[in-house]
Amino acid sequence: MKDTKVRYVFKITIIGDGAVGKTSLIKKFTKGSFKEDYIKTIGAQFSKYNDIIDKDEITLFFWDIAGQDEFHFLRPSFFKDSRAAIIVYSLEENELGRESFKHITNWHNDIKQYCGDIPIIVFGNKVDLVDEESLDKANILKLVNKRKFLGYYRTSAKTGKGVTPAFHAIITELHNKYKKKQL
Repeated sequence: MKDTKVRYVFKITIIGDGAVGKTSLIKKFTKGSFKEDYIKTIGAQFSKYNDIIDKDEITLFFWDIAGQDEFHFLRPSFFKDSRAAIIVYSLEENELGRESFKHITNWHNDIKQYCGDIPIIVFGNKVDLVDEESLDKANILKLVNKRKFLGYYRTSAKTGKGVTPAFHAIITELHNKYKKKQL
């Protein structure tokens, strides 16, 4: 009997305002590590991760795009060929949290402009810095439904809370989508 194992390679772009934890989330998922010190991403960083789903080999390339406006001109070339995107915002109850939430729609518009309708998931990061019980979910859930995002996850790059299920949601979606194309 023939082995039906398939190898998939996916580029996933991680976007969101500066200092929301994009790089830290990728490092937590791919290496299990976290660094307290904030180091601004210049341009983009790339991370590779291998996984196996239903005997299929999955290679993921995470493109961590700098969130600061001064790198806006680089985005079209960095978005190119993305199969999915993750928009990250901060759950912190401060200016970063409020502004990064407001900018989700801008990030979504950018990625749609250059990539079309690819699967997009939203991570509300830094859940370890807030009282999760007091968070109002209504606005983010309304936005997820209105924009037809794949889903929404609360994450903490520091503690790891929600990180693995959040990343696996997008990986599973891509595997299922491209597996169907093979059939």
